[in-house]
Amino acid sequence: MITPAFDAWVRDELVRVEQALSRWVPAEAPAGLGEAMRYGVLDGGKRLRPLLVRAACEAVAGDLAAALRAAVAVELIHAYSLVHDDMPCMDNDVLRRGKPTVHVQFGEAGAMLAGDAMQALAFEVLTPEDLPDEVMAPQLQARLCGLLARAAGHAGMAGGQAIDLAATGKPLDEACLRDMHRRKTGALLQASVLMGAATGPCDPACWSALSDFGAALGLAFQIVDDILDVTQASDKLGKTAGKDLHANKPTYVTVLGLPEARRQATALHQQALQALARGQLADAGHLRLLADMVVDRDS
Repeated sequence: MITPAFDAWVRDELVRVEQALSRWVPAEAPAGLGEAMRYGVLDGGKRLRPLLVRAACEAVAGDLAAALRAAVAVELIHAYSLVHDDMPCMDNDVLRRGKPTVHVQFGEAGAMLAGDAMQALAFEVLTPEDLPDEVMAPQLQARLCGLLARAAGHAGMAGGQAIDLAATGKPLDEACLRDMHRRKTGALLQASVLMGAATGPCDPACWSALSDFGAALGLAFQIVDDILDVTQASDKLGKTAGKDLHANKPTYVTVLGLPEARRQATALHQQALQALARGQLADAGHLRLLADMVVDRDS
């Protein structure tokens, strides 16, 4: 059950992350590039991935300063993916986070460059030149970069997006659909949990439990997203409702039907909570409540 204390924690963390994003996404990038980058990442979004990083860091009593950098980096990767996904050559959408998409506002070339720059900036944030090694050890920097790169690349988010585009208008069975979303959406959510865990002591059993938690939660998030796409209006979602159905894309709702999609989301929620319990973490309350929030959300 979501509590007032959890709501206060979320508000505080969102302020912290938003301030860091504003600080590290440069307005002074040349030829309007900084303006397009900031438009694409600031002042909108659930910030679920940063919240997962911070909560996982708390769960392992990790380094909160390092986790803030990891939180910003993973949000930059997520934001860049949305900028590119919305472009006419991909999903061709005109609304994101309740406002015109970046290519509508800044042109296709501007959107492409803004996404490219945000992707590079994510790794720049994780490898700060202005901090001594004892503040953020090179080993931790390398580990965080590796986790993020693998989640964002061909084996993760980019690979999932490639499958999604190739599957448009074609029948897709449940196994293939699950694999697509495990990559496209789940990999970055799972990496968010693991990046937070990497900032503190986490033995192999704990790491495995958090990895399973992140994997189940990532897939549950996408199923709920598919459900909301057909049950909520655009003004509620902040993006174009029914877009996947109109584009003839396979989703959990079109492949399994709405009742079964809801059943699977509930089952994955339970799997995530069971994995978290297996980790026997001293302070996993915020992770548990974030899992509840993912499944119970209405936008």
